[in-house]
Amino acid sequence: MENKIKLYGFNNLTKTLSFNIYDICYAKTAAEKKDYIKYIDEQYNSERLTGILCDVTDIIGANVLNISKQDYDPQGASVSLLISEKATEGMEIDHSCNKGIADGKPLRPARGQTIAAHLDKSHVTVHTYPEYHPGNSISTFRVDIDVSTCGEISPLNALDYLIGSFDSDIIAIDYRVRGFTRDVGGHKLFLDHDITSIQDFINDYTLTKYNATDINVYQANIFHTRLMVKEMDLKNYLFNSDIYDIPPKERLRITENLRREMIEIYSGRNVY
Repeated sequence: MENKIKLYGFNNLTKTLSFNIYDICYAKTAAEKKDYIKYIDEQYNSERLTGILCDVTDIIGANVLNISKQDYDPQGASVSLLISEKATEGMEIDHSCNKGIADGKPLRPARGQTIAAHLDKSHVTVHTYPEYHPGNSISTFRVDIDVSTCGEISPLNALDYLIGSFDSDIIAIDYRVRGFTRDVGGHKLFLDHDITSIQDFINDYTLTKYNATDINVYQANIFHTRLMVKEMDLKNYLFNSDIYDIPPKERLRITENLRREMIEIYSGRNVY
């Protein structure tokens, strides 16, 4: 604590984590593709996503001011949370905020104790995008999550939890620190914690399962990491199909198509 930098005013560095995952699946028929989309919408509906974002809020030590959530037709869902550094008195909260409560009932499951931290004007959002390829029996499920905080705490603290909350074949992570704060001498601080790579904040077990690439712009405090799962067990990628009903050559063809889809998403370009 004696080495802690004393600031002038408050820490107003803005730290934003953008977390993007893809889940890849083989759904052969048009009916299977539609059933896959329906399954994803049920598994990752706005209610469950709200629970995930509330857990993220707990992990970074914040308090919920307002929750807005919506399931869409024909598919997809969105949730947005406005969060604050500490509990706010009822009289101080804008009348349009619900504090995660609707009709006297919580919009999320009960939570345990939060982790003490420092946080200010912040938000957490999630959007889902299930879709399927029109020509090759491959379906994908994309989730975009943004965690933006202002203050000493970094949203990177929730990264392991987010990775573990989804079946992720491809993960793209962006982290950026913007603005500056000042010490008592007026000296500007553009970064208040050590970081060389987003991978520093991902546990070792997770990293052993993925190939990872970094693209960092240290002069601008911009960090980017992409991960792609190393090993594929085909039976985990088949939707409503039994692997033993598929001839060996067809299994190989399906595996190649799935891997090609992953490589293109990982590369961010049409390779094949």
